[in-house]
Amino acid sequence: MRKTAILAIFFSALFVTVSCTTSDAKAKINEENLEEAKSRDNEIQKGAATIAFDKVEYDFGTVNEGEIVETTFKVTNAGKTDLIITNAQASCGCTVPTWPKEPIKPGDSADIEVSFNTSGKPNRQNKTITLTTNTESGREILTLKGSVIPKTN
Repeated sequence: MRKTAILAIFFSALFVTVSCTTSDAKAKINEENLEEAKSRDNEIQKGAATIAFDKVEYDFGTVNEGEIVETTFKVTNAGKTDLIITNAQASCGCTVPTWPKEPIKPGDSADIEVSFNTSGKPNRQNKTITLTTNTESGREILTLKGSVIPKTN
C-alpha cells in the first residue's frame, strides 16, 4: 500500500513538472481572434442598446368577433450600439408579431407588425408581445387591448 502511495505521488509530481514546461505563449495567439475581441470590447464599451417606441400599447377599441386587428409599433434604436431583437413572443396563438431580424443601427427605426385574430375571443381582451432584446432589461413588452363583440348565433 505504501509503495502504491509513493508511486502515485511520484507520477503526480512528474506530471506537474512535464505539463509546466516553458513555451512561447505569443506563438499560440490567433491574431484574428485578437482583432475580433478588440471589436467586441469596443461595442461593449458603448453600453447596452437603447430602445424607444412610438407607442407601447394599442387600444383597438370595439370590434366584432371574427375581425382581424392589425397595428404597427415603430421601434427606434436610441442607443450607441446595434439593437437586436432576437424574439417576439405573443401571449396567445391568436396574436402574431413580425419583427425585424436584422440589427437596427443607432438612430435607425424599424416596424414591428402585429395582428390579432378575434375569432373565439369575445369580450374584453388584453394581449401582450414580449420582445427579447439586447437592451439593459433584456425584454420589452407591447400590449394590445380592446373589446370584442361576441357573435350572435
